[in-house]
Amino acid sequence: MALVNLYSDTQTRPTSAMRTAMAEAEVGDEQRFEDPQVTELCSRVAALLGMEAAVFLPSGTMCNEIAFRLHIRPGGDEAILHRRSHPIIAEAGGPAAFAGAMMYPLDTPLGMFTGEDVRRALRRPGDRYAPRSRLVCVEQTTNMSGGRVWPLEQLRDVVEAARDAGLRLHMDGARLMNAVVASGVPAAEMTRGFDTAWLDFTKGLGAPLGAVLAGSAELIDEAWRYKQMLGGALRQAGIVAAGALYALDHHVDRLAEDHARARRLAEGLAALPGVTIDPSTVETNIVIFEHDDPGGLCAKLEAHEVRMGAVGPRQVRAVTHLDVDDDGIQRALDALERVSAR
Repeated sequence: MALVNLYSDTQTRPTSAMRTAMAEAEVGDEQRFEDPQVTELCSRVAALLGMEAAVFLPSGTMCNEIAFRLHIRPGGDEAILHRRSHPIIAEAGGPAAFAGAMMYPLDTPLGMFTGEDVRRALRRPGDRYAPRSRLVCVEQTTNMSGGRVWPLEQLRDVVEAARDAGLRLHMDGARLMNAVVASGVPAAEMTRGFDTAWLDFTKGLGAPLGAVLAGSAELIDEAWRYKQMLGGALRQAGIVAAGALYALDHHVDRLAEDHARARRLAEGLAALPGVTIDPSTVETNIVIFEHDDPGGLCAKLEAHEVRMGAVGPRQVRAVTHLDVDDDGIQRALDALERVSAR
């Protein structure tokens, strides 16, 4: 029996149709702007995010690293972001190592913060004892806070506070299209006022590799330099860019199916003994619930061909995606019920 893999939406495999598009892609040297697939992908993502230009990169983590390097100046600049956001918990200290960034982590509800939170975090201008406030980073959706969608009004509030203080803004858009589908708000409206933003293709969109970082023409020109510095020459990258283009055309609207399955999973979890979750909080494809023994529960589920991830001393994370259908959700719930009954 096939594994029901809810560990992450990064577990998706390219569909047969996506593989065909990749195999048939016309390719060229992307560094010389001669790969038609990469050129089209960057143009489309820049337009989608309301930016002037974009660059194709191997991963979303590299998008974040390069963006931090674009915005943070050497010599004690500080980024304001949520304590549980990806650059802090899952990038091996990259923003510090590559950009020299200090972090000002905010402990606010649901992985989101307000303009007032930003204002309270600002360092006093001209204070030679403190780091310099330089960047605000937002994660859309909030990964380890349960896939929550930043309301547009709250994003506007954060942008206004950052702009008033002369700060730059970066959006980690790993699951930005999940937010778009769940809220009905266009991506360019969410990224309005941000200096840089990126879109990942290896999560809910189902491509095997790649992300695109967008911003002004000037910033993206500089981003190419850091891409080279990090060894990001992709040569005939049209093979993988074609998968991302296929995802844009065929896998965006279907994210709603993942969201519906996540809610169904959450509703089933809420009925089980020993599990704590409020299904009404599940907005997209990430389900985080509480359990007394997350590691033990995940090990028992694995024995029933169901995979989830323990992400805290009392938290388990399950993420729906295109490789998990309705039957997979039912199998997961059946396994959870059997394990709970024991």
